[in-house]
Amino acid sequence: MTDTLTNPATNATPAAAQTIQTIHTVAQEALNQPPPLVGYNVFAQDAALREGVERDGAAWANAQLHEIGQHAGSHVVIQWGDDANAYPPVLHTYDRYGHRIDEVTFHPAWHELMKHATGWGLHASSWRDPCPGAHVARIAGFYVWSQVEAGHGCPISMTHAAIPALRAQPELAAEWEPLFTANRYQPTLRPASEKGSALCGMGMTEKQGGSDVRANTTRAEPVGAGGPGGDYLLTGHKWFCSAPMCDAFLMLAQTSGGLSCFLVPRILPDGARNRIYIQRLKDKLGNRSNASSEIELDHTWARLIGEEGRGVKVIVEMVNSTRLDCIAGSAALMRQAVAQATHHAAHRAAFGRALIHQPLMQNVLADLAIESEAATGLMLRLARACDEAAMGDAQAAALKRIGVAIGKYWVCKRTPTYVAEALECLGGNGYVEESGMPRLYREAPLNSIWEGSGNVNSLDTLRALTKEPATVEAYFAEVALAQGANTHLDTAISRLQGALHGLRTSAGQATLEWQARRLVARLALVLQGALLVRHSPAVVADAFCAARLGEERGLAFGELPQGIDAAAIIARARPRIG
Repeated sequence: MTDTLTNPATNATPAAAQTIQTIHTVAQEALNQPPPLVGYNVFAQDAALREGVERDGAAWANAQLHEIGQHAGSHVVIQWGDDANAYPPVLHTYDRYGHRIDEVTFHPAWHELMKHATGWGLHASSWRDPCPGAHVARIAGFYVWSQVEAGHGCPISMTHAAIPALRAQPELAAEWEPLFTANRYQPTLRPASEKGSALCGMGMTEKQGGSDVRANTTRAEPVGAGGPGGDYLLTGHKWFCSAPMCDAFLMLAQTSGGLSCFLVPRILPDGARNRIYIQRLKDKLGNRSNASSEIELDHTWARLIGEEGRGVKVIVEMVNSTRLDCIAGSAALMRQAVAQATHHAAHRAAFGRALIHQPLMQNVLADLAIESEAATGLMLRLARACDEAAMGDAQAAALKRIGVAIGKYWVCKRTPTYVAEALECLGGNGYVEESGMPRLYREAPLNSIWEGSGNVNSLDTLRALTKEPATVEAYFAEVALAQGANTHLDTAISRLQGALHGLRTSAGQATLEWQARRLVARLALVLQGALLVRHSPAVVADAFCAARLGEERGLAFGELPQGIDAAAIIARARPRIG
C-alpha cells in the first residue's frame, strides 16, 4: 500500500513528475503583483511639492529635502514606521521595587524616527533659523517625513508650536528655547540644566470640557507672589496629555485671575520627578505609535506664561502652528495614499490590461491626484504666509489667520474618505495590513479632531469673517490673483462674494452658524482652485475647477467630467522606483 505521506512525485513517471513540479512552481509564483513601493525618493518623486517649495521661497532647502525624501522611501525607514506601530508604547507605573516612576517605553524604531526628525530640525527649524522660506522648508520636510509614520509627528509638532507661546514669557524662553530648538534627540529624563535638548508636550483638555477649555477645573495656586514667570502648584487632571515622556508641557489651569497657561517640567531642577501621574495610555483607533495619556496633577510645580487669565491668548499662536501641521499631516496621508494607488495600478492588470489604462480607474486616480495636489499647494501657501507674517506683512498675517482655519477644516475632513478610496484601488490587497493602507486609513480621522474638530474650525472661520474684516480682504485679494483664467473659478468667486454679502443681512445672521460648514467648504475650494490655476499645469487646474466648482461636480471620487486628461494627471502624481 502506498504511503500517503510521501511525495507523490517519488513513484511517478518522469512525465508526471515534471507536470507535478511545474504545478508546484506556478503555485509558488506571485503573478500580477506590483513590486513594493520602496527605494524611491519621496521628495524628488512629488512634482507638486518640488515646484511649490521652489515657488514659495524655500529652494535653498532642496538638498536637505532630497536627503529626507531618500530616507523616507528606503526599506529600512519604511520598516521603522511599521515597527513603531506594531509595537506601541508601554506604560510602567512602578519599578520592580514599588517606586512610582510613570515612565513610557518605546520600540527602538520610534527613537530612530525621532532622532532623524529632530536632526533635520523638523521640530524647530523655522524658529532656530528664521530666514525667508523657513516655514515652507520646515513644513515640506515634515510632510515628507510624516509619510513614513505619523505618530511621532505629534511631539515634533507640539515642540514647534510651543515656542511662540513660550516667548510670551522672555525669561522662560531664554531658558527653554535653546533646548527646544537644538537638533538633538535625548529621550532620557533628566533636569533641563543637564540636557542639551528637550521636547515639549501639551495637556490642555479635560474630560468635562474637551474643546471648551474654559471649562477646565484644574486649579493653580501661586507659590509666594506668583505672577508672570512665577511658581505655581497645579492640582487636577488632563484627559489628553500627548507624548507624556516629553521634558516639559504646556498646560492650562484656573487661577484667581482666570484660565492661564503654564510650563510644567517633567523633572524638577533638583532631579526629582514632578508630580505628574500617568493614569493610563489611550487605546486609540490610529496613531498607535504615539503615547497619548490621561494624567493626574497633585501640587505639580509649574511656571506661569504671561499674565493670569490670559491663557487662551497665549496659546493662540500655538494652536495656529499645530493646525498648520494638521493640514500637512493630512496632506501627507493623501500623498502617500495616491502614491500607493497609482503605483499599484501601474503594475496590476485585470480584464486584459493594466489598471492604470482603464478609463474608470483613470477617473478615480486622476481625481485623487488633483485632490492631493490641491492640499499640498494650500499647505505650502499657508506656510509662506507664516514666513511673510513673521516679516511684518499684515495682509499675510490676515490670510494666515483665516486660511489655516479653512484648511484645517477642509483638508483634514476630506482625508478619511480620500484614503478609503485610495485603499479601494488596491482591492483586497489594500485591506491587508502588509499593504500599509490600513494604517493610513486608521490615521486619517485624527487631524480633523486634534486641535479643534471640524465644528470648532468652522466656527473659528466665522469669527474671523465677522469680527476681523482684514481676513476677508486678504482672502479675496489672494483668490483675485487667479481671476480671468478659468470660468468655473470666476463664477465661484462671484457667488462666494454674494453669499458672504447675504450673511451680513439679518436673515443671514440668523442662519450663520447653521451654514458654517457649507461656507467654509466653499472658501476652501475656491482658494485651492485659485492656487492651482496660478501654479499648477492646466490639466490639473482645469480638472479641479470643473470637478469641484463647476456644475457637474460629483459626490464621490471618480466622477470627473468628460474631457479630462486623466493620463497626464496620473503621470504627474505617480512615483517611480529604481
